[in-house]
Amino acid sequence: MWMILGGLLLGILIGFHLPVQIPQSVARYLAVSVLAGLDTAFGGLRATLEGDFDTAIFVSGFLANTVLAALLTYAGDLLGLELYLAAVFAFGVRIFTNLAMIRRHLIKRLAKNR
Repeated sequence: MWMILGGLLLGILIGFHLPVQIPQSVARYLAVSVLAGLDTAFGGLRATLEGDFDTAIFVSGFLANTVLAALLTYAGDLLGLELYLAAVFAFGVRIFTNLAMIRRHLIKRLAKNR
């Protein structure tokens, strides 16, 4: 788990120091994809802490969430609607729910070790 967090921190640090410009035309797609990835990552962490992690579910969830969010964003662009906001809302709620469950699990684990 420490390797995952270390890799995440290293990736964030590298990302901040690389001069990469995201075109405005794909910024929404990237934002929704990042939210889908974060949702899957926090869901996987939660499942790991609960002892219920399954690689197939993790990978298929990541791909399905990312593709569905991108398709929803694309459909919204075709219709002239802000449909990507539905994905932002859904993934935002799920991310905060998973974070709350992870926090509760870690607090219980720390209390048990005292």
